[in-house]
Amino acid sequence: MNPSSHNIGFISTRFAGTDGVSLETQKWVTVLERMGHKCFYFAGECDRSADSSHVVPEAHYRHPEIDILNQQAYSGSWTVTNEARKAHPEIAQLQKDFFSIYVRPPAMTKRINELKDYFKAELFKFARRFDLEILVVENALTIPLNLPLGLAITEFIAETGYPTIAHHHDFHWERQRFQVNCVGDYLATAFPPSLPSVRHVVINTVQAQQIASRHGLTSRIIPNVMDFDSPPPAPDPYTDSVRKDFGIADGEFFFLQPTRVIQRKGIEHAIELMRRLDLPAKLIISHASGDEGNDYEHRVREYAHLLDVTVRFEADQVQDVRGTTKDGQKIYTLGDVYPHADLVTYPSSIEGFGNAFLEAVYYKRLILVNNYSIYEVDIKPKGFHTLWFDGYISSSTIEAVRHALQHPERTYEWTETNYQLAKRYFSYSVLERRLEAVVADCLGYQV
Repeated sequence: MNPSSHNIGFISTRFAGTDGVSLETQKWVTVLERMGHKCFYFAGECDRSADSSHVVPEAHYRHPEIDILNQQAYSGSWTVTNEARKAHPEIAQLQKDFFSIYVRPPAMTKRINELKDYFKAELFKFARRFDLEILVVENALTIPLNLPLGLAITEFIAETGYPTIAHHHDFHWERQRFQVNCVGDYLATAFPPSLPSVRHVVINTVQAQQIASRHGLTSRIIPNVMDFDSPPPAPDPYTDSVRKDFGIADGEFFFLQPTRVIQRKGIEHAIELMRRLDLPAKLIISHASGDEGNDYEHRVREYAHLLDVTVRFEADQVQDVRGTTKDGQKIYTLGDVYPHADLVTYPSSIEGFGNAFLEAVYYKRLILVNNYSIYEVDIKPKGFHTLWFDGYISSSTIEAVRHALQHPERTYEWTETNYQLAKRYFSYSVLERRLEAVVADCLGYQV
């Protein structure tokens, strides 16, 4: 590969916290910097160094102005439709009815265009400030949670011809909330765009098929990865109190749900499993509800109460770095917690790939996984040994989990095999080889 260093600009709505996009971005940055490149960031929220970041608050997908636009775009509200109707009194007598309540108010179109122009100007500042040579757009041309930002990025690339890697994590057609809307023209333009200087990267086989059939675009598959070339460090004395702090008594099993509390994570399955296993156990949920509201968390709490299952929500004590809570309790990292879990539950119905799956493999834990589509297509065929179910907890699932928990020597063999498989297919060395190829393609030279 050409040994010269290149300035690479990452663009997204947010680079902060432990969401999947931020985590995978950091992995790409780690590998690209190891290859000699320099990385910079454009986002609405960014926890990277200020010296390498260009923060534009309106770029965040939960900025108040963007929230309003999203409510209008995807809510299907008659209030929005009436605004659109009143905006055109000159044709009121001609327009007898609406085919759909998803009609875009002119004021919304105007504001999207104003913000688009604002973002485009900021993108030019970003490119000049850091002398950028390549752009990597992380999901901002994929899921339409900031419409004007996606449109601005598309126009910026169209007007400059910037070599761009569009890294797609989850498309709008994979989420029900975006299926009916009043912004179909914007989605067709920018989510994703079809431009000659853009190289599309997806994270699974199904997405590669869909982007080809829906948009006629070719793409490369670069799966999510972890640093399997560097095994996790052994637990240190700080973590000796994990089980005690989470209220897990001697003789109880520790079940870990290492995800946010959102509907597609299927946490009810883990609760049902515990009830039907009839073994002493506690389920620890490591993350909070996040940006999708608290209704599902209330549902999980109620369901656990109905089934008389102990579930603990420990987001306050599981954070990015160690520390102490306001009431003096220890804060652990997820890496501190994993080694103490007897079973990792991963009952998601939908996943773009499966970060929590890779984490459980990395820490050599027994895993219960729902047979979600990407697992079935891209992970399971590699030969991973897991406990799995297909949409619902069956009697055979219960027996398999009980047997595995009571025969840990078999579990040890599985986890060792899983680690070696992941090292082969989902390691940083795999990511480096694939990034070498796509960067070379962007810049027009051979690896």
